[in-house]
Amino acid sequence: MFSLQGKHAFITGGSQGIGLAVARRYRQAGAEVTLTDIADGTTVAAEIGARFLRLDVSDEGATAAALDATVSAGGTLDVVVLNAGIGDVGQPITQVDSVALERMTRINQWGVLYGLKHAPTRMKDGGSIIATSSLAAIVNMPGSVAYSAAKRAVLAMIEMAALELGARGIRANAVCPGYVATAMGSGEEGEALARTMTALGRVATTDDLVGVYHFLATDESSYVTGQAIRVDGGWTAGASPALLTRVIGAGHVS
Repeated sequence: MFSLQGKHAFITGGSQGIGLAVARRYRQAGAEVTLTDIADGTTVAAEIGARFLRLDVSDEGATAAALDATVSAGGTLDVVVLNAGIGDVGQPITQVDSVALERMTRINQWGVLYGLKHAPTRMKDGGSIIATSSLAAIVNMPGSVAYSAAKRAVLAMIEMAALELGARGIRANAVCPGYVATAMGSGEEGEALARTMTALGRVATTDDLVGVYHFLATDESSYVTGQAIRVDGGWTAGASPALLTRVIGAGHVS
């Protein structure tokens, strides 16, 4: 396992799902971890030996304060994982509700922007910033305009951060998960779709993702920056055999 000994990681959206899985992996690799979330993560943080701070990422001042508290407690800030987000509201473009759109944007887009704005000035040179985007930033899905737009904006911001922070050796990358079995998933219907659309024919678990976050946090990825790494089970590789069978029949698929 790549060592994270001596590194301090700050993770938003860390009390459950992808964020918690990443935090567990980082602790196993030797990193000090500060979890943040709008939901209470005191218990899970204690279970894995991490610190916990309550944070609403849509609040810029609170984000800056949480980063300051992290540095004060840990002395350094080497890895920042901007993972907090909310799921899709499922509204067609002609029916988008402005209140829902603003909430989606404030959390999924501005929440990442505030992290990118305030983390670098508190980080060591040579650090790593990792943002959770989505396959929805790459493959448009009807009814997901608000979610897709916010997650695509994350990719643009990560690329800009990579360009602007590269002189300090700070790397910025995004992870684009496909369908993942977490509390933010869309239930049996979403899982059935994922099994049809992916080359691997199954839904991802958080265990399928943490290796990428781990690699990007280590010095082994020292020349990787500005990338959007797809962890989608082959969804974007092309039409899966299962999909072709469903559309044109088993007799036409070898």
